[in-house]
Amino acid sequence: MENFEASIVLAGVGGQGTLIAGKLLGILSLKLGLDVKVSEVHGMSQRGGSVITYVKIGKEVHSPIVEPGTADFVLSFEEVEAVRWASLLKKDGVMIVNSQKIKSLPVLLGAVQYPSDIKASLDNGAIGDTKIIEIDALGAALDCGTSKATNIVMLGALSKYFGIDDKVWQESIEEAFAAKPKTIPLNLEAFAKGKSLA
Repeated sequence: MENFEASIVLAGVGGQGTLIAGKLLGILSLKLGLDVKVSEVHGMSQRGGSVITYVKIGKEVHSPIVEPGTADFVLSFEEVEAVRWASLLKKDGVMIVNSQKIKSLPVLLGAVQYPSDIKASLDNGAIGDTKIIEIDALGAALDCGTSKATNIVMLGALSKYFGIDDKVWQESIEEAFAAKPKTIPLNLEAFAKGKSLA
């Protein structure tokens, strides 16, 4: 795997676990003997604020920043965030979108409307061999017992495109959640569900 390279964008809202997902990708990269840079470059820590995490993996990585049109993968943990960050995806990249809708305060107050048919808009705007995959990551996480596993479902879907042995993913999940060992089985289940959804 020494030639493996990937630029990944994790986009969501506060409380969806994008930072933990980024940490897990960092652990995975180090287990593969690769360089990795993880950076939260924009966002609010409070629940409901937009959060974006950049992860770059390769033999040698100099900057964590993912420029527009260069991301191999964009994982959008919420539908509107997919639209917000779609410009980062390269023309033959893969976008995995969680079908969850989290209404912002202006939407809740009736000042603006939540966009309709986001998946169709993304499909229409896709360039070249871009793949847009929508999954119900929240539903799969709830099947495992907690909405907090949505991020691991998303990583399970991403793993389908990495070509990295599931054992390495499993070891990375176990290390990422070592402080909360009781959560490891459900996170492994969430990972498997995400992989099957993709």
